[in-house]
Amino acid sequence: MLYQLSHVRAHLGCVQNCSRSCRPRKLEAPKPADGHASIIVEGLLGYRRNVTVPAHYDLAPAARAVPYDTDIAQAAALIADPTRAAMLRTLMSGRPLAAGELARLAGVSAATASFHLAKLLDGNMIVVARQGRHRYYRLAGHEVAAALEAIGLISPALPVRTLRQSREAIALTEARTCYDHLAGRAGVGLLDSLLTSKYLDRTDRGDSASTRFVVTGAGARTLASFGLNVTEVRRSRRHFAGECIDWTQRRGHLNGALAAAITARLFELGWITRGARRRSVLITAAGAQGLADTFGQCWPRGDEPV
Repeated sequence: MLYQLSHVRAHLGCVQNCSRSCRPRKLEAPKPADGHASIIVEGLLGYRRNVTVPAHYDLAPAARAVPYDTDIAQAAALIADPTRAAMLRTLMSGRPLAAGELARLAGVSAATASFHLAKLLDGNMIVVARQGRHRYYRLAGHEVAAALEAIGLISPALPVRTLRQSREAIALTEARTCYDHLAGRAGVGLLDSLLTSKYLDRTDRGDSASTRFVVTGAGARTLASFGLNVTEVRRSRRHFAGECIDWTQRRGHLNGALAAAITARLFELGWITRGARRRSVLITAAGAQGLADTFGQCWPRGDEPV
């Protein structure tokens, strides 16, 4: 009997202590160093960023593998630095460059260039290939080039301050490479020619990001005579043919595996050559005639200095 009575008293004591601890009280907000409102709320609510999912609510393996979202801030922070942005713009030509050349073009020392290149490597923006004692850097892929080209559409234009910059701006506007495909006025003209000649058909009428093209029968024959195997190009892992808005023309130029194959063939035939200014290209006299005969549009010669 005494044993039972002692347990009842202990139980009553726990109830009283609980009632006293559960009385309403005024919450005192923590005072973080920066005073940000979100930090105050987190302190009041006992918020934790790393939430453990209960064992009984285990996700399926396929669901666990799906990313929740993309970290735009991390990529944007890498591109936002002026030195790294200059290096990435230079690598838009698609040509691998050594660290010393990138340092010169970005206007920084070799040590500073090495620091920024290491950042870009860690962020998967660029890749490096070793050749003997030298290391050559290039963009990690066409996705990086497409992202840089898209950012150019929402970025303010840099004012031209020198005669050299003026000539370079004109050259890039006329014809350039967007990583591995033709851009500028020449790139926009190429897409216009392919559509006007009925060599390509649009598969939808949405915005440029969702636009896709298919090669018609006439287009397949023309591209075959041009030296392209369309069936082989379709086997590429990247999308076949799409459109991206050209930042100098504000109109679409052809992108994707087909655009890369056409551009590579133009270089192979000598119809276009690398320009002296960054990623500019020049249309040779043979190229102007060949492009007109193949795709049915007049192309201005670009082999004279701009």
